[in-house]
Amino acid sequence: MTFADNLKQLPSITHLAALQLLDSAGQIVATIENKPGKAGSLAVYAALAARHGCIDVAGAQEGLVLFAEHTSDARANPGKHPNIDRLLEVIASGQGYAVKTIDA
Repeated sequence: MTFADNLKQLPSITHLAALQLLDSAGQIVATIENKPGKAGSLAVYAALAARHGCIDVAGAQEGLVLFAEHTSDARANPGKHPNIDRLLEVIASGQGYAVKTIDA
């Protein structure tokens, strides 16, 4: 399935303004906003957080599947897809993120 197909299977994010990723010290390391160009990543990360309670290695692996064709592009072009790069980093390091959602 393509990324677009996968997005259709994920829960709605219309109620979210953004999602914050927090490191082990509770510091915000990234914010994914509900805006064009980022809404797909927000949907993936929100779904992963709902399923796993955080973004851990298992969630990151699932996320790479959901990002579909964009995952191979991210691997070939580091920095082009920072939200996928972040999942690859979680898998490589074993260090995940807590997630805080911000309602719209």
